[in-house]
Amino acid sequence: MTGADTIARLRGLVEESLAGTLASEAPRVPSPLREAMAYSLTAGGKRVRPVLLLSAGLAVGGKEDDLLPFACAVEYVHTYSLIHDDLPAMDDDDFRRGKPTSHKVFGEGTAILAGDALLTDAFRLMARSRLAEADPGRAVRAIADLARAAGGSGMVGGQQMDLSAAPGSSTAAAVDEIELRKTAALLASCARMGGILGGGSPAQVDVLGEYGTRLGLLFQVTDDILDETGSFVEMGKGIAKDRARGKWTYPVAHGMPAAVERASELERAAVAAVSTFGEEADPLRELARMVRNRRK
Repeated sequence: MTGADTIARLRGLVEESLAGTLASEAPRVPSPLREAMAYSLTAGGKRVRPVLLLSAGLAVGGKEDDLLPFACAVEYVHTYSLIHDDLPAMDDDDFRRGKPTSHKVFGEGTAILAGDALLTDAFRLMARSRLAEADPGRAVRAIADLARAAGGSGMVGGQQMDLSAAPGSSTAAAVDEIELRKTAALLASCARMGGILGGGSPAQVDVLGEYGTRLGLLFQVTDDILDETGSFVEMGKGIAKDRARGKWTYPVAHGMPAAVERASELERAAVAAVSTFGEEADPLRELARMVRNRRK
């Protein structure tokens, strides 16, 4: 089975598991909160973060059944962040993945609560998993890693830095730091979590974290490029909005040729980071290629 085949299979597992986790709690969640959570969580997407966690865990010998609740949890966290990022007080986006954003469908209040619920339920999924019962120490390490990456020193902090930057006032170094925190921190955590939960050695976890950081930066640089060159049909959301707002992205800060070259460098660096692994890491290598070549 090729790396691409494995990624497709893992993505299918994630979709099935996400539907199951939503259904298990649905009777206890009031409407329209239940509908808002499902609307954003099942809106599609590449599922890069849960597939990354699963691929990293499998690369060190982990078991899919043990890893899946954590994979679903990181997609919960990612989805919450998208709901909140789209709000008028943040990026003020009307579309996400080709559909109206949550606050456009359910109102701002319910959208905020849907994000809050997804973030909180992510930690419930992990804490109640079979692996957490069998090996609580390993689970706590992974949960703590995710909390740090998603919190004030990571993703949320990066969003605040992005929000605080006055139009046109950012520096190239500030853009790099924002992208490291806002996007790469969570992806690096997904890779480390897979290594931790799969029983990898400290050295393997470090290597996977380095891979995840490079992949995360690659994802954001590619996203910045597509915001300049893509279309609504490809992206499923408004394009060229960052430049119109005076917001600095990698192409704005460094130029488009430098951004394209940076993406190629990051792909090579991500692949090189897992060079100590054999074919068990082929899905990770394929993920880097897919992120570099994506058009949406």
